[in-house]
Amino acid sequence: MAWIVLVISGLLEVVWAYFMKQSDGFSRPWPAFVTVATMILSFVLLAWVVRVLPLSLTYAVWTGIGVVGTAAVGVLILGEALTPVRLLALCMIIGGIILMKISSSS
Repeated sequence: MAWIVLVISGLLEVVWAYFMKQSDGFSRPWPAFVTVATMILSFVLLAWVVRVLPLSLTYAVWTGIGVVGTAAVGVLILGEALTPVRLLALCMIIGGIILMKISSSS
């Protein structure tokens, strides 16, 4: 169950990052509200998960989902460029998370 909650928390990080961009510096109320609401929920879920899973693994997975997911949103929705170097960096992040999981006992 903790892994499912961790993935949901990571996906919420992607949601709040996207809506923070859409809020235009918190000058647009609805995107700003979605940003804050999903940020709070993401942190609450993350706080629950760190009670169950190791902190280093939990945080690596959570931030990894956030980085890779936000980069995907940037490319697929916001039209940002996906250069070979950025793709390599994302692959390295994913590889690092996999290594963290392999090296963990949870």
